[in-house]
Amino acid sequence: MSILNVEHLTHGFGDRAIFQDVSFRLLKGEHIGLIGANGEGKSTFMNIITAKLQPDEGKVEWAKRVRVGYLDQHTVLEKGMTIRDVLKSAFAFLFQMEEQMNDICDRMGEADEETMTSMMEELGTIQDLLMAHDFYIIDSKVEEVARALGLSDMGIDKDVTELSGGQRTKVLLGKLLLEKPDILLLDEPTNYLDVQHIEWLKRYLQEYENAFILISHDIPFLNSVVNIIYHMENQALDRYVGDYEKFQEVYAVKRAQLESAYKRQQQEIAELEDFVARNKARVSTRNMAMSRQKKLDKMDVIELSKDKPKPEFRFMEARTAGKMIFETKELVIGYEEPLSKPLDLIMERGEKVVLSGANGIGKTTLLKSILGLTPSLNGNVELGDYLSIGYFEQEMAPGNTTTCIEEIWKEFPSYTQYQVRSALAKCGLTTKHIESQVRVLSGGEQAKVRLCKLLNRETNVLLLDEPTNHLDVEAKEELKRALMEYKGSILLICHEPEFYEGVATKVIDCREWALKLS
Repeated sequence: MSILNVEHLTHGFGDRAIFQDVSFRLLKGEHIGLIGANGEGKSTFMNIITAKLQPDEGKVEWAKRVRVGYLDQHTVLEKGMTIRDVLKSAFAFLFQMEEQMNDICDRMGEADEETMTSMMEELGTIQDLLMAHDFYIIDSKVEEVARALGLSDMGIDKDVTELSGGQRTKVLLGKLLLEKPDILLLDEPTNYLDVQHIEWLKRYLQEYENAFILISHDIPFLNSVVNIIYHMENQALDRYVGDYEKFQEVYAVKRAQLESAYKRQQQEIAELEDFVARNKARVSTRNMAMSRQKKLDKMDVIELSKDKPKPEFRFMEARTAGKMIFETKELVIGYEEPLSKPLDLIMERGEKVVLSGANGIGKTTLLKSILGLTPSLNGNVELGDYLSIGYFEQEMAPGNTTTCIEEIWKEFPSYTQYQVRSALAKCGLTTKHIESQVRVLSGGEQAKVRLCKLLNRETNVLLLDEPTNHLDVEAKEELKRALMEYKGSILLICHEPEFYEGVATKVIDCREWALKLS
C-alpha cells in the first residue's frame, strides 16, 4: 500500500534548480535511505513532504490517517518541562482516549439501556486501542528509551531548557521513537549520538515494522538499516532496491552503460552531421542529406550528468610551534555549574588528539576554555609559544545574510574575486552555491564554507569541533586525507571512529572526567 506519492515535483531557490519533474513513492514497511551529495536537496525534499515548504510545481499526497513523525531539531522545548514530560507527551493521544473512557464511565450511571449498550461498545473499542498501544506500560517504555539514548544518566526529571543542543535532539528523537508513527522521517539522526547510542538506534530501526525515510552520511549505519535507496543527483531522484552497497554496484554499472551509449551516439551524430555538411548542396545527394538531417532532429540526445567539483582540502601550514601546545592545571570547565573534575592535561607538538564521548559532557566547552572563549570555573590554561590556531566551530551563527563570496572576503580582504571563487570551488562548491547567501545552503555546504576559511589561513594547531557533521561521503574522505597529511597538531571532537582511525595519535574518553554523563 502506498503511504506517500510525490508526482512531477519541481522546485528551486532563485535561479538555482533543486528538483526537475521528480516523482517518488513510499510503500508500507519500506526502509528508505535518501542519499546524495551536499546541496542536492535532501533536507529541502523533507521540508516539502512535511508541508513546511511549498513546491514550485507538483503534487504531494499522503494516505488518509497516516501519522508522520519528523525529527525536527528546531522544535522549541518549554521551560518547566522535564525530559520525562517530553517523552511521555509522545502518548498524548492515548491520554486523551483515557479521558474519553473516564468520561463515558462517569455518564454510565444516568444512561438508559440503549445508550448503555452503545457506551459499552465505545468503551471496549477504546480499551482495545489502549492495550494495542501498550498504554498500561508507558512508564517502563519511557524508561527503556531514556536509558538507551543516555538520557537517564542526565536525570530524567531534569528541565529540558538546561540541556545542550545535542541533548535536546536526543530527547526529541526519544519522543519520536516512542510515538511509533506510521512513517518516521529522520534527517541525520546520528550527528548527536555517540557509538553506543548509534548501535541501539541501528537495532531499533532494523526491527521497526513501519516505514521510514532516513538521510545520513554515516554509511555503515545507513547500510545496516535500509532496504531501498533513493539517489538525488542533478535535479533527479532515482530508486534502487537494496542497501547502500547494492546501490553502489548498480549505479556504477548504470553509469558505465550510459557513458558507453553516449560515446556511440556522439560518434553517430558526428558521422550524420559530416554527411549532411558534405551532401546537402549537391542535387543528386540532397534528399539523402535531408533524410539524415531529419534523423538528427528527431534524435533523443543522451546527456551525461555534470560531474560535481570534487573538494580538494590542503591546510596551509605556519612556522613550527613550540614543543608544548597547551597545558591545563586543575582546570574546571562549565558555566554556572562545573562540567568536569579538575583537569591536568598536556598536549605536545605533533600530537593529533581526539576527544570522544556523548554530547553535553563538556567537549566543546573544553575547546572554548582552551581558546579563552569561555572562562573556566577554576584552574588555568597555559598556551605554548608560536601558536597559529585554526578553530572550526560546530555550527554557523543563524541569520547570516551574506553570500559565500562576502563571507570569505571578510576573512581575506586582500584576495581578488578570482582567488575567493577559486578557494570556494576547491572546497567543492559550484558557482551557484558561491553566489548564494550562506543561510540558504545545506548544512554540508555551510560546513565547506567554514572549512574554506580554515584552509586559507596559516596554522600549526587545529581545534576542530565535529567537522564531519553534515559532510557528504566524498568531502569526509578528502578531509580525513588532509588531516593525515597535516604536519601540525590537532585537537578533534568526533563521534565517528571510522573517520578518526588513522588520524589520531591519542583518543581521550571524556567520560573519565565528566561530571554530567549523557
